[in-house]
Amino acid sequence: MGKAFVFLAAGFEEMEALGTVDVLRRAGIQTIMASISDDKKVIGAHHILVEADVLLSEAVLDGASALILPGGMPGATNLNASAALKEALLQQYREGRIVAAICAAPIVLGGLGLLKGRKATCYPGFEEHLIGAATTSEPTVVDGNVITGKGPGLVYDFALAIVAAIRSQAVAEEVAAGLLL
Repeated sequence: MGKAFVFLAAGFEEMEALGTVDVLRRAGIQTIMASISDDKKVIGAHHILVEADVLLSEAVLDGASALILPGGMPGATNLNASAALKEALLQQYREGRIVAAICAAPIVLGGLGLLKGRKATCYPGFEEHLIGAATTSEPTVVDGNVITGKGPGLVYDFALAIVAAIRSQAVAEEVAAGLLL
């Protein structure tokens, strides 16, 4: 049924992280929250404490269907500072598997060169960091194995696009209906 990792860094956007985890789990996708620090307890941008399932340093990412980056500040900057995370994203991308980022987090993908020649979206004001991308104002953009989302109020669009990519559009529609979307 697929396996996805959502990475948590201090200052992550809680709605984007937890909303995505919730939607993916409703779709039957094994979804693991991984802290990029050496502590499973991570405080979000709005001071909500979340306990990750695993540390990135202990996570087995091989064969993951998707690696997902929630935004938020300074969460996105903290994600961008993790060499281990960036190497995992590059490997995932090279293997043709899904990399996804929402809000400010597409800056990580842009910095890695993963958006060159692709359409992408992000939180307004971060477009210059999506190096090589054709930026749009769409809520969610799927371009090959790269999925980007605009921001917290659009987390359902983002998460359902990931569900459709991992499972199917029918499963995404079923989950959406259950959420009354």
